[in-house]
Amino acid sequence: MDEVSYSSVGWTAARLARQVEVALAALDLSPAQYRMLVQIARGTDASSSLAQKLAVSAPSVTAVVDGLVQRGAVERAHSVEDRRRIALALTTPGRALLASAEEALQARLGAIAGELEEGGSAASALAALTLWGEALDRARAKREAARRAEGDETPT
Repeated sequence: MDEVSYSSVGWTAARLARQVEVALAALDLSPAQYRMLVQIARGTDASSSLAQKLAVSAPSVTAVVDGLVQRGAVERAHSVEDRRRIALALTTPGRALLASAEEALQARLGAIAGELEEGGSAASALAALTLWGEALDRARAKREAARRAEGDETPT
């Protein structure tokens, strides 16, 4: 098989991931920081929950959050429900950074999808990413339900 014609779902996913990295780099934002901003925006505010949702260790979460706090994108505060728990929230600059990241990703991936010349193919390519998002959410929910049923606390 010739290197130029090699194609697979995995290779395509890896190439897309690289394009995400490039788009985020323009904002001096790593993929890990982007994922963290998204999870906090979605309402996951405790480091332990973030570690579980992102399938990373607590020290990894701390390192990423520290960088976002230093940047002014995230703030830490004691939870009102449990003073031992540290809650995380996006700041106004953090929400603006997340919005800029979404715009940069949409622009980069939209430009690449625009290379598809068939009518509607670019829109279909972008819509397929939304479908993948739904599939990933459903798969995670299924894994979490199974984990809870087994009493296991390992990240999914």
